[in-house]
Amino acid sequence: QVHLVESGGGLVQAGDSLRLSCAASGGTFTYGMGWFRQAPGKGREFVSSIRFSGGIAINYADSVKGRFTLSRNNAKTMVYLQMNNLKTEDTAVYYCAALGIGGKYDTWGQGTQVTVSS
Repeated sequence: QVHLVESGGGLVQAGDSLRLSCAASGGTFTYGMGWFRQAPGKGREFVSSIRFSGGIAINYADSVKGRFTLSRNNAKTMVYLQMNNLKTEDTAVYYCAALGIGGKYDTWGQGTQVTVSS
């Protein structure tokens, strides 16, 4: 079973950039993957995703469109989230998840903390 590890989080100021990475071991992102985040006291929310069935489709939450960019390597073992012009409301734990054959996110990483100060 694929194992996911996120990295790249940290403490930055508003307007700065960060690049998150998600590494897959023991497998690949065969069907796709997603980035999610959870802020303190809030539920987990969708950030971005990439799907490989029937072509490549990348989606973003409205709140990050134009600021975040998802990319991946050709081997489908690494996925990145470039986050530019960060805002204080982007503060959260960011998780990557692998899309399973059933169309659900069935494997999750441990998360990486992103803190944006004003």
